[in-house]
Amino acid sequence: MAVLMRLVSLILIVIALMLLGADVVTSLEKGGDLTVRSLDTVWAIVDPQSLTGFKVWLHDHARFAAQPVYSFLSSPGWGITGVIGVILAFIFGKRLGPE
Repeated sequence: MAVLMRLVSLILIVIALMLLGADVVTSLEKGGDLTVRSLDTVWAIVDPQSLTGFKVWLHDHARFAAQPVYSFLSSPGWGITGVIGVILAFIFGKRLGPE
């Protein structure tokens, strides 16, 4: 289980670095204007229909949680995936000594 979680953390960290690199390249292409893709934008790039369906479901069935979820989706994509990946890497990292 620990090996699988280490792999998941590595994948999340790599995705965060890819998203950060894409934001840097896009910022350079726009002449230095800072560009940061949110989780909402990344999800819309991957599958726009599921994002729309999720937002409709959230509005219809979990209205109390809509605003916190929208706030979470507006955070930078590289920040969320990177932080979760690093936390998992620390939790499931290799332990020194006998196990």
